[in-house]
Amino acid sequence: MLSSPTSSVSKLIEILKLTRIEHSAMLVIAVVAAELITAGRLPSPGIFALSIITPIFISMGAFAINDYFDIKVDRANKKSRPLVTGALTSSEALWITLVCMAIGVVASLFINIYCFAIALFFALMSLLYSYRLKELLFWGNAYIALSMVIPFVYGDYVMSTLLGGSIVLVSVMIFASGLAREIHGTIRDYRGDIKVRNARTVPKVIGIRSAAIFSLLLYLVAIVISAYLFLYVKPFAFNLVYAILVGITDLLLIYVGVGYVAIGKQKFYESTRNVSLAAMGIALIAVLLSALA
Repeated sequence: MLSSPTSSVSKLIEILKLTRIEHSAMLVIAVVAAELITAGRLPSPGIFALSIITPIFISMGAFAINDYFDIKVDRANKKSRPLVTGALTSSEALWITLVCMAIGVVASLFINIYCFAIALFFALMSLLYSYRLKELLFWGNAYIALSMVIPFVYGDYVMSTLLGGSIVLVSVMIFASGLAREIHGTIRDYRGDIKVRNARTVPKVIGIRSAAIFSLLLYLVAIVISAYLFLYVKPFAFNLVYAILVGITDLLLIYVGVGYVAIGKQKFYESTRNVSLAAMGIALIAVLLSALA
């Protein structure tokens, strides 16, 4: 029996939820911004299409396999994820992972060997992360933060064979804020992580408050770098659009970072879980618009 159009649309929506498509959109912004910063232009239409296909599909595959391995934790944390609700099956998640990863890696092969190596490495690392790396103290968080950075590096190598200084600074800024956000995530999911996996997360080892303070310090590092970019580094130097958007980002990060330290309540954690994500999205747009200027 053929499925109805309504059921097909519902299935597609659940797949997009599983693969967290909004994250793919952010990665595309990072790749495009890096291409513009590195070369002052975008690549040819064909290469451009391939360069955004890679981060979209590898990211989708990475989130699908993560939910596959995390289904028990998500149940313990009472998350309404597609595998938890039964909207998608575990076998479907595996197939989605394999197809998305294959598309992303193969697309990179037609750009250059550097992009292929980066794509293949991070596709494999995302599988390792979901299977084992997330259980290791700090390194799982560091990997996720690095995965936020790699689109900038990838975009740079689409256009060049060298890593530019401005890309390095932007990468460090994103890494610091991404690592802070990931540690906040382990604070928010502390109960489920301990109950189901007995994971040695940062808050379990050093305490929830100490982990929150460490995250705040990382956010402050990112804020300092954002200010340095505005003062000294083209195309961000004295760019009004960059200043406004990054100013909003920095205020949001301070709000979340200070709140985790000063309030330290599960209700606050849940209510602000997407605030830092929105802040990082605004920062990416700031970087992109600066590159377009």
